[in-house]
Amino acid sequence: MTELADEEWRIIAEESHEGPLNMALDEIAAETAAAGGPRTLRVYRWEPSTLSLGYNQDPETVDWDVCEREGITVTRRPTGGGAIYHDSWGDVSYSIVVPADEVPGDLMDCYELLCEPVLEAFSRMGVDAGFADEERPAVYQPACYLRALHPAHDVVGPDGRKVSGNAQYRQRDAVVQHGSLTFSTNPERHCACFTGAGGDADQRDNGPDPAAFADRVGGIDEYVDVDRAGVVDALATTLAEWVDADEGDWTDDELARAHDLAERKHETEAWTRDGTDPT
Repeated sequence: MTELADEEWRIIAEESHEGPLNMALDEIAAETAAAGGPRTLRVYRWEPSTLSLGYNQDPETVDWDVCEREGITVTRRPTGGGAIYHDSWGDVSYSIVVPADEVPGDLMDCYELLCEPVLEAFSRMGVDAGFADEERPAVYQPACYLRALHPAHDVVGPDGRKVSGNAQYRQRDAVVQHGSLTFSTNPERHCACFTGAGGDADQRDNGPDPAAFADRVGGIDEYVDVDRAGVVDALATTLAEWVDADEGDWTDDELARAHDLAERKHETEAWTRDGTDPT
């Protein structure tokens, strides 16, 4: 438990939403925290499966036809980095939302603090995971999980493969950290979301290589005998214990505002394809 436990926290149990609404809910949680309301912890899944683009993602790197054919929603994150395929089964996501003046201003220190419950969740599952400490070059820059590993926010398993990615942004005097834990990988489906633009000659012709993805990314189910519910429970428990959070939920007003924001911003082509905020 940290000093942050002195403040009011709520944890919202795993819920399933479309990608645009998941991103809108983070923004609304930031508004709530900045206005003096409860700080928020949430565990969630992407339903249907979603490709979330990095803030500066080039739309030419996305295979929009594949995503449409496969029923994969595409949305854009307010955080940087490459695109991530969030499988509705294989991905377990979380967010931590807290007023900016309650966490370190230094980015590395802030990551270290807010990743504490994530690393503890891996420990409780029996996965020997920690921040990346070995440099590995980028394989395909447009895909977040195929970029060079970053010691501040990339978590790797015992064999050095990435099992979790985490990112932060500051909005309305609040810090939002969101991240994904990979329960189970699907290299072919993940790589199929990309055209290969922005890569080398072979990638431009054939897209990123699923075998290279499997070499760089590991699933929790490859390291320990645990089902998805066990991963969700471990993460929710460590998040709640970290700050002594109370079980909570969204207010009706928050949900209404989130749906409105998703419609006006996160579902629009201006935001998703062009990265232009229409609000």
